[in-house]
Amino acid sequence: MENIDILKRLRYALDIKDSDMMEIFKLGGVVLTKTNIQDMLKANEGNDGNNQICNYRMLESFLNGFIIFKRGAKDEKPGESGDNKNFMINDYRNVNNIFLKKVKIALAFTGDDMLAIFKAGGAELSNGELSALLRREGQRNYKVCGDRYVRVFLKGLAERSRK
Repeated sequence: MENIDILKRLRYALDIKDSDMMEIFKLGGVVLTKTNIQDMLKANEGNDGNNQICNYRMLESFLNGFIIFKRGAKDEKPGESGDNKNFMINDYRNVNNIFLKKVKIALAFTGDDMLAIFKAGGAELSNGELSALLRREGQRNYKVCGDRYVRVFLKGLAERSRK
């Protein structure tokens, strides 16, 4: 699934306004104008996940900003530097897994909430399957999250949020 599609569907599902999008990107370290955001959301052609419109860093900056927007800034522990932006997406294989993790954190969902959203979107997952999708890459039982799961999750999130 293309990064811009993920961003558009998340925006629709949660009814995020342009001004909030600007703030979220700013919190994630990317300064965009309202016009930049509207142009980016209108763009549709040939997105391989790493182009100028919405590359991996742009998507992950948005997700990091979304966590701060919803939950507030993380308190730094002694010895931590503030320049660690928690960038975890390195290629197309782990975009979907990281997207699910960061949305789960931002919206403070429990495992049961996530399972209910998947069910509302039309997919029945077990607790073990969800756990495998949310694991860190390289851990035992890690499972790559396919595009279908993200589509179903965003569909269920839209149904739940737009009632």
